[in-house]
Amino acid sequence: MNRLSWFLGLAVLGLLMAVGLSALGPSLPEAESSSASVTITVSAASDLKDVFPKIGQLWEQETGHQVVFNFGSTGQLARQIARGAPVDLFAAANRQFVEELDENGLVFPETKALYGVGRITLWQREEGSLEINQLEDLLKPEVQRVAIANPNHAPYGTAAREALQRAGIWEELQPKLILGENISQTQQYAMTGNVDVAIAALSISVEKPGDWVLIPDGLHTPLEQMLAVPKNAPHPQEAKQFATFINGEQGRPLMEKYGFVVPDSPAMP
Repeated sequence: MNRLSWFLGLAVLGLLMAVGLSALGPSLPEAESSSASVTITVSAASDLKDVFPKIGQLWEQETGHQVVFNFGSTGQLARQIARGAPVDLFAAANRQFVEELDENGLVFPETKALYGVGRITLWQREEGSLEINQLEDLLKPEVQRVAIANPNHAPYGTAAREALQRAGIWEELQPKLILGENISQTQQYAMTGNVDVAIAALSISVEKPGDWVLIPDGLHTPLEQMLAVPKNAPHPQEAKQFATFINGEQGRPLMEKYGFVVPDSPAMP
């Protein structure tokens, strides 16, 4: 074989390899060679607003990168991502929203991961004098207003509605219900005295100055919370690193501290 034939053979082989690799479809982009610090944007469900900043601080100290959080209703955050919002990591309060984004080709499938199961509580501020021990107590005449997150787009609101329905008091409670845009706003209504009781997330109840009672998890579908890296993420590799950190040996103890059941736990549904 002469030298020209040899070079032509290499060129053809390289072309065939490129075509073969392209047929495999898109995957998570390779990390850039620069070690410069980046700032990632994390859109996260409101039930994470107490714990995620603490995990973020640990990650920043370890990596030198920065993280900013956009907390809100899972349904509203999912719509923002579907419309092209430049989000690096999406942490939903219900896996359904991540699965739907994946079905529409909007997240990297290999980055989907459960990171916790949430719980709901009956919460009232310390100044409250109501005796609230179970859902049926919400029907007491002295309870005038009850807040839940909007079940149309907030998973914790959906769980609240399911629990009230299974307790058999959903219809009767309608005149008292006040809807919050997300679970954080719902609890805020109770903290400011605008409502008597809120059905809140355990994760934002544990460190608040108030009284709370855990609602039995058998009354609602498990709040399986999932995260994923959107395909339009500006910094997908760093986002994947932070997702792994959340589910790692530093992130999981904090998630458990705030009331989440974490993957690999015996209590995981």
